[in-house]
Amino acid sequence: MPNRRILSIWFPRLGAERVLRHEQGTLEAPLAIVATDQNAQFLASLSAEAEAEGLRLHQPLRDALAFCPALITRPANPQAEAAFLARLRRWASRFSPLVAEEPPAALMLDITGCAHLFGGEEGLAQTLTADCARFGLSVRTGIADTPGGAWALARFAGQAGQLARSGDAIDQEARATRSRAAKRHWTRGGAAPVRALVAEAPGIAPPGQVRAAIGRLPVAALRLPGTLAADLTRLGLRRIEDLSGSPRAGLARRFGRELVLRLDQAFGVVPEPISPARQALRFVTRLSLPEPIGRDEDIMAGIDRLLGPLCDKLCAHAKGVRRIRLEFHMADHTIQVIEAGLARPSHNPDQIRPLLALKLTDVDAGFGIDALRLEAAQIEPLHPVQHSGHAEALSEATRRRAAETALDDLVTRIGGRVGLEAITRIHPADSHIPEKTATIMGAAWSEPAGNWPRLEVPRPLILFPPELVTARPGPRPPGGFRWRRRDFTVTSAKGPERIAPEWWLDDPAWRSGVRDYWVVETDTGARLWLFFARGDLTSAGWFCHGLFQ
Repeated sequence: MPNRRILSIWFPRLGAERVLRHEQGTLEAPLAIVATDQNAQFLASLSAEAEAEGLRLHQPLRDALAFCPALITRPANPQAEAAFLARLRRWASRFSPLVAEEPPAALMLDITGCAHLFGGEEGLAQTLTADCARFGLSVRTGIADTPGGAWALARFAGQAGQLARSGDAIDQEARATRSRAAKRHWTRGGAAPVRALVAEAPGIAPPGQVRAAIGRLPVAALRLPGTLAADLTRLGLRRIEDLSGSPRAGLARRFGRELVLRLDQAFGVVPEPISPARQALRFVTRLSLPEPIGRDEDIMAGIDRLLGPLCDKLCAHAKGVRRIRLEFHMADHTIQVIEAGLARPSHNPDQIRPLLALKLTDVDAGFGIDALRLEAAQIEPLHPVQHSGHAEALSEATRRRAAETALDDLVTRIGGRVGLEAITRIHPADSHIPEKTATIMGAAWSEPAGNWPRLEVPRPLILFPPELVTARPGPRPPGGFRWRRRDFTVTSAKGPERIAPEWWLDDPAWRSGVRDYWVVETDTGARLWLFFARGDLTSAGWFCHGLFQ
């Protein structure tokens, strides 16, 4: 079994180069992405031009502008950068199916058994670098047996020589000890030799030699938290090999167990798994046509060829489509789109086909259609229903299921013409206020309500905002009144039903206070719901709130 090989891809200027790609040709001066932390602005990402001006990451913005007045700044956008990294992850899947994101600007790939497809590991790294150059992205790569080793090589490969000036890290030792320290590992005279980094190419550690490949790198290559790397450097432990030769118990006792864990992960003593991002499941079928088509019969024939495989795939994954999308790729290189929604998820072609046929009137074939693309834009789980029991129970369950789906199918057909958002149903709500006892919900995204409370006092079928009624003052029902420019005579009245406002809410419609409701029948046959507002002189009086049918 081949050794495990890990590829780390680091984009050191991801934030700035994403903006440069978005604003192509409009930015020529040095660019910096500015982030804010506790009301302090600092440079979070720099373009190559900004780095050439001497700017550095995490530098305060005011210092950077004083040093480079021509600097162009843009605010950091973590959401856009995360989406851009996700697109890069999908691109990197061409090199390996196991790709994991390392926010904010890195990817980790398991390329075991994949490198030979690109001419070896060097060829893979060169192909990857060439692709990123076409994208306008700076990239650094590292390949090793462990994720920790690959991470270190991607960020610090080539820096070993800056630290390996002598055989020992004694720059901070006292002068009296330097002469003795120089003889610790070399006694034949002359300067102490410098060991070369063992690697096939910059950033690539040969199989089984990750310890030698990263040994000369700075301790910051171990992914240490906080200021631990700076503390180790001040104590003279500058390279990874300085830590590997030190007693482990002393390191753990003085610097914490995470230092020893990172060291073991980099050397492969402790396994470190890669959690690749799960590929999104998409349900799409496409049909390329040898000749452009334009007749409705030909389009429906193409839809029939696409709809069957799509529904079979949905059924295999126990999914149902709620919104179907059909794209028409025209001969003049334009795209026309139609969409249809369903009241309940389904993978039945006979239910989806009429909805698409109904939308064909919105398509202008023009010079012809070259290709069709059918996509399940919105899907939901759809589990099969299994009935068991006697034949009578099975037939009853079948009839009940057919009655339930018949209403959903009706909503689907009507929604195909007027839109699913226009079809609503009412559900009960927990409130004693008349206009708040029900809530309006979309019929396609809700089930029929079966828990309506029983009311001792009937409620009108039609409710509207209270309308002023001209009648004699007093809490008892008047003998006659005027409403909507018409005179009515009361023949009977039933009530009162006293309803108080919700004292814990400030509802402007109920600032008149307690109401006494009456069911009033008039000489014209109209049954009205009147109430007497027991408010002050400005809000007291009779009002009409509803109409019985």
